[in-house]
Amino acid sequence: MIAKENIESLQWHDRSVQQLTEQLATDLMSGLTSTEVKQRQEQFGANELKSKPLKNPIIRFLEQFNQPLLYILLAAGTIKAFLGQWVNAWVIWGVTLINAIIGFIQEAKAESAIAALASAVQTEATVRRNNQKVRVSSTELVPGDLVLLASGDKVPADLRLIEVKNLQINESALTGESVAVEKTTQIFASDTPLAERSNMAYAGSFVTSGQGRGIVVAIAEGTETGRISQLMERQTNLSTPLTRKFDKFSRTLLYIILGVAAFTFAIGLGYGNTWTTMFEATVALAVSAIPEGLPAVVTVTLAIGVSRMARRHAIIRKLPAVETLGSATVICSDKTGTLTENQMTVQAIYAGGQNYSVTGTGYAPEGKIILTETNSSAVENNSFGLNNEHLKSEIALLECLKAGLLCNDSHLEVKQGEWVVVGDPTEGALIAAANKVGFTQVDLEEAMPRVDVIPFESDYQYMATLHDKELPGEIVPTLAEVGNDRNSSLKTIYVKGSVEAILPRCQQMLDTKGNFETLHSERIHAEVEQMAQRGLRVLALAKKSVSASKNSLAHSDLETQLVFVGLQGMIDPPRQEAIRAVRACQSAGIQVKMITGDHAVTARAIASSMGLQRQGEVLAFTGQELTQMNERELANAVEDGVVFARVAPEQKLRLVEALQSRGEVVAMTGDGVNDAPALKQADIGIAMGKAGTEVAKEAADMILTDDNFASLEAAVEEGRTVYRNLLKAIAFILPVNGGESMTIVISVLLGRTLPILSLQVLWLNMINSIAMTVPLAFEPKSQRVMEQPPRKPNEPLLNRKLLVRIIIISLFNWLLIFGVFEWIESTTGNLNLARTMAIQALVAGRIFYLLSISQLGIALFQRIRGQAAKINDAPAIVIGIVGTIILQIIFSQWSLMNTLFSTAPLNLNQWLICLLVGLPMILVATLVNRLDPQS
Repeated sequence: MIAKENIESLQWHDRSVQQLTEQLATDLMSGLTSTEVKQRQEQFGANELKSKPLKNPIIRFLEQFNQPLLYILLAAGTIKAFLGQWVNAWVIWGVTLINAIIGFIQEAKAESAIAALASAVQTEATVRRNNQKVRVSSTELVPGDLVLLASGDKVPADLRLIEVKNLQINESALTGESVAVEKTTQIFASDTPLAERSNMAYAGSFVTSGQGRGIVVAIAEGTETGRISQLMERQTNLSTPLTRKFDKFSRTLLYIILGVAAFTFAIGLGYGNTWTTMFEATVALAVSAIPEGLPAVVTVTLAIGVSRMARRHAIIRKLPAVETLGSATVICSDKTGTLTENQMTVQAIYAGGQNYSVTGTGYAPEGKIILTETNSSAVENNSFGLNNEHLKSEIALLECLKAGLLCNDSHLEVKQGEWVVVGDPTEGALIAAANKVGFTQVDLEEAMPRVDVIPFESDYQYMATLHDKELPGEIVPTLAEVGNDRNSSLKTIYVKGSVEAILPRCQQMLDTKGNFETLHSERIHAEVEQMAQRGLRVLALAKKSVSASKNSLAHSDLETQLVFVGLQGMIDPPRQEAIRAVRACQSAGIQVKMITGDHAVTARAIASSMGLQRQGEVLAFTGQELTQMNERELANAVEDGVVFARVAPEQKLRLVEALQSRGEVVAMTGDGVNDAPALKQADIGIAMGKAGTEVAKEAADMILTDDNFASLEAAVEEGRTVYRNLLKAIAFILPVNGGESMTIVISVLLGRTLPILSLQVLWLNMINSIAMTVPLAFEPKSQRVMEQPPRKPNEPLLNRKLLVRIIIISLFNWLLIFGVFEWIESTTGNLNLARTMAIQALVAGRIFYLLSISQLGIALFQRIRGQAAKINDAPAIVIGIVGTIILQIIFSQWSLMNTLFSTAPLNLNQWLICLLVGLPMILVATLVNRLDPQS
């Protein structure tokens, strides 16, 4: 029996096959026996990831009441019930219930990332057991099992490969590498990065071509995917900046309310008031100080932000993420498909001793091939195609393009209006380049049918095809002319592969006109180096003429006498809209960093072309370099670095944590399984809607439906607008609570009758506040929203300017309530009428204040002063004001409301008095707007 502890602690890419068989006690020919499999299943368990159990819905609902301010409301309702005032008690409890329901709905979609991860690796597997080939569920695999892989298979566990034949595996979900990895059986050093361990096959990845055999070395939580699930289990659901600020604000307000309430209660008893009277005053004070409508207003404001973002291709899964994105100080973006097109594109060609640049992006046959040395249009895509006279003089270029098109196993097609590659992205780029001069795959393959092929093998680093030179139909003269080999009795071999593999086999090359000349290997290597410095992936192409009687290809045919026809350099180019979006983020004070599984040279080239620089430099770090850093070195690296390439999942997580430790608010994009832990750890995780795995989507707070960085920039803009509108809502709601609280405290201190009752306070704080504050959530964005720096992460919800504004408006509200109540009560002796008029005067003042902070009202006031101002379409503000007036008429004029809320109906003169005493709010609001013009 093998030791479980030893197996789980080992690395396998640095071991020989003999060491594998000894340590895993397996037979490479017959596999494990049934007895061995049963023993190991009992020892290691099933090959499956255990999903984290979800919380009971009842527990999650009860947790919504675990908020400091709700404690006071629950206590106040209990006291009211104890005193027999059941209507008041149920109204207060109803308010807390509404808040709990809103919170429960907001969090109703439980996290199921681990469950998605588990389903991502479950499949069926072909194994060899008892010297027989059998098909079993992947959950039944054990360490030491011998697994057979074929094209189309999902890898069922982590395997150490012992035999491969043209095996290529797509590991993009795990490593971030966009191109399928060519697998080998050679041994690698122990410190080799995960993405470069090509003798391993990892659970959840897909076999794109070829065949292979491998020994199971890890199952379940021991696999690389399992390690990611454990990283995700460790990450708690971090609070967002908004929820942290609200929690701090709530606790501070709780202490203030309790302190002032205790002080008021004691003073009232000292004045000789009864316990019952002081309970009423204390409850009224507590209820007045708590902004009951604020959670509902915040939820509505965030929900409107969600709707606006959805129209800009950003789907929000968790409401607080709306505001969090607006406060982001760093965006860590994946490269492939987010900053780039996710479509390999040929950008440079070297043929016949000349350099050409290729325009256009992606796989669409649109663009030009330009002779860069003379800066003139040498070859254009046009309706005449190959009949263009100028094309016929560019023989080497055309042979280079033909070689890329014919030595190719992929093809392009149009899906949903877009050109896509069916097969390898690199081969798709070669086809698109040839299409730009009029070559089509169908015509060329018909003119030069394939006779035989040597598929690409990692040991040889090339692919070769043999083609018949029979040229039928009208296309014969054209192709014969540009093909250089005018002897149709010959057949042609086309070869493509790495420069290192092709160039030593060549003795000659074509010049521009298609004539043979001696190979200029030094010049070619210099061109390769220049292309590589630009981050281009370089392929060399060659040809060879052979006898017409030859019908098969062998590696020996390619040893010598190849004719070099050119180089093609390709890259996944940056999106143009992403470049503009990066600039917008940088002007908004947001750092953009690239974290990718791709090569450092390629990533640095893309970053440079996009303007991703820090102090004029594109500083890049690899995952291997990050591994060797201590915490302080890592902190410096994340601050100065722009590109982080070849990073493993735990390193992505570590990078996000390092940024957060420096006080940054981090937005992280990703699409693969390897991104999930970092997405969950980030202040806001952003998954790709098209290319993203289900695991990444479940771990994220937001999903980009078009996988475009430009949509992320638009979402940041909306997030900032949401936060600005939230501050407006707070600046509107809290002064009412301040005015009410001051009224009650001062009334108790002066031994006066309370000008406002607890139930009337609830009306103002819930019904009236929501009706008047929700319209602020619809406020349009400011034109300068992306020109301001990000908010400081540690900035309190109530900054100094906002606090001054709230205090000034609270004082005015107190004067309105207290002044009108004292005046009417002393002149009429009618308590209900005095309280009603005090409330209506307060609401009139609030209407003027609402106009003063809305863009509609500000524009109207500017028009009144004779200034030019654009009045935005803001029906929500108008609807809110009209709705408020109707509600206040019902509040005072309907007899049922008079009974419930102890109000009294008003006549026309009394209504006018309330309106007039509220007018000075315009002057007060103008004063505070000058003190804080940005609010």
